[in-house]
Amino acid sequence: MEKLLEVKNLEVSFQTYGGEVQAVRGVSFHLNKGETLAIVGESGSGKSVTSQTIMRLIPTPPGRIKNGQIIFNGEDLVKKTDKEMEAIRGKDIGMIFQDPMTSLNPTMKVGHQIMEVLTKHLKMDKSAAKERAIELLRLVGIPMPEKRVNQYPHEFSGGMRQRAMIAVALASNPKLLIADEPTTALDVTIQAQILELMKDLQKKTGTSIIFITHDLGVVANVADRVAVMYAGKIVEMGTVDEIFYDPRHPYTWGLLASMPSLDSDDKSELAAIPGSPPDLTNPPKGDGFAPRNPYAMKIDFELEPPMFKISDTHYAATWLLHPDAPKVEPPEAVKKRLRKLSSNYPQPIIVKESE
Repeated sequence: MEKLLEVKNLEVSFQTYGGEVQAVRGVSFHLNKGETLAIVGESGSGKSVTSQTIMRLIPTPPGRIKNGQIIFNGEDLVKKTDKEMEAIRGKDIGMIFQDPMTSLNPTMKVGHQIMEVLTKHLKMDKSAAKERAIELLRLVGIPMPEKRVNQYPHEFSGGMRQRAMIAVALASNPKLLIADEPTTALDVTIQAQILELMKDLQKKTGTSIIFITHDLGVVANVADRVAVMYAGKIVEMGTVDEIFYDPRHPYTWGLLASMPSLDSDDKSELAAIPGSPPDLTNPPKGDGFAPRNPYAMKIDFELEPPMFKISDTHYAATWLLHPDAPKVEPPEAVKKRLRKLSSNYPQPIIVKESE
């Protein structure tokens, strides 16, 4: 498949009173045309900083890109001036933020905010832009778009505001859409509708999507591939099936085990990952997850693990994948989760039992 975006060894830091926070530490990944890549991890893992750096929205200072390349459509965005990025943002790359109420202008009618994108980037006249704005509101499932186009954001419900934000992001037919936790503030019913809407729109427009979330349940429904981030690094990368049915990094095991179950027969306690993420003003030596990893070995505290190749699409950065490492199986909570997932999966998933 043809690559639309390639991030190479990206390093981003922020200068604070407490020192330099190394928020993104050597992140590399790619996104194919028409594909959805989910980036998951706990709060503070570097997901949003990575996505905002792609858009070049990191405030400078205190933030700065220390190293790396962001190759989008054959050009390095790191080398672009602010003026050049203004022509790319909103036109070639759209973004949906977590809280649409802080992203939509409360003093402007929703229709005008969509029209602004159309007149600036697609050079439409006002009449054509308004017609297109109504079409977009209808496309994202807002009822009575002819009326809603003349209303303000405060007149919309939370779910409708998020739909309007999606309409703004899609107005110029961007090649890449970045969705930064777009359903976190919504109830589960509206969340499901927004996710279904995004999947449907992607089929119709062919837009590539980067989906930022901490919710693995969301990932299963929208993603083609998944990147798991921890402490500013990608620790596991694979297709959605590989991450859910054959996870290899202990951090991914912890995330899967902590997913709440909707099964009324499941009486087990919700698992939790012990400890907390490291302080990135002073990143730990070796594997950043080692202090929270019950399977950590001596080498984990001394050397940072490389990305071990599991398949052509599946990689994980853990010393447990070294040929000389002891054999370790996922914890029982993860196995139980995999059994529940595999019971509804078209292909049999073999979950190994501990000896």
